[in-house]
Amino acid sequence: MGIDTAKLLQKKQKRILENWMTSQLSNISLREDLMSNDDLREQSTEFLDTLLKVLNEKNLSNVESSEFEPVHELLAGISLSRAKQGFTPAETGVYIFSLKEALLASLQADIKDDPFALVDAVIKISKLMDYLCVIAFETFIKGREEVILRQTDEIAEISTPVIRVWDGILALPIIGTLDSSRTQVVMENLLQEIVISGSTIAILDISGVAAVDSLVAQHLIKTVAATRLMGAECIISGIRPEIAQTVVHLGIDLSNIVTKATLASALKHAFGMLKLNVKKIENVKSGL
Repeated sequence: MGIDTAKLLQKKQKRILENWMTSQLSNISLREDLMSNDDLREQSTEFLDTLLKVLNEKNLSNVESSEFEPVHELLAGISLSRAKQGFTPAETGVYIFSLKEALLASLQADIKDDPFALVDAVIKISKLMDYLCVIAFETFIKGREEVILRQTDEIAEISTPVIRVWDGILALPIIGTLDSSRTQVVMENLLQEIVISGSTIAILDISGVAAVDSLVAQHLIKTVAATRLMGAECIISGIRPEIAQTVVHLGIDLSNIVTKATLASALKHAFGMLKLNVKKIENVKSGL
């Protein structure tokens, strides 16, 4: 009669858990700053309990069995949570591989007198745990991608602030690369602020844009056009000598757009458009 590997592991669940926890807690990659030891034990207990409950001799030979769905869902949730908490892929891998080691160690201790049965059990458990590890990594990568996309959106929002520099005048400093998706954010923020503030002049400052090519220029022209449709005039400032040369070399026509070398020059021009005159007041010392 063959050895029932699943039942053997279920009987040794407590010992397996302790060996698994010992391995995790002694690992140099342990992140107590991200998860407490108590939370780690609770998470590990739940996962091991779920795995051993669904495990049997039939599905042990079929790692893609639908009976493992509860395990897959729980593991996916753990991996996603770890990705959002800041764990590295290696640290998540240690979580699964250390369980694999604990399971194999239990088998070696209990089936050491039957080499053939031991090899068979080790191969089956190894295949199952390797498959679970793949699921863990796939979910972890998706989780990290979600984090990166969210951070990218937050950075885009922060890096495109619309500033009210004067009554009726808005300024939008652009830093970094101006691509299609970011242009959309720039236009949405600018047009929304024009409606809210009722401003009639918007200054796009590109001092922080590393390089201007034909694509960037087209994005700027689209933003200017959208601004004019809202009844506001647009000024582009921050035209450095190298940018001016590039624009001329590419044959880009910006003749119908007001351009200035500095934000100060653009603001001065905006004052003139609004018929405002800003003067410096000299300090006058009063006599005794």
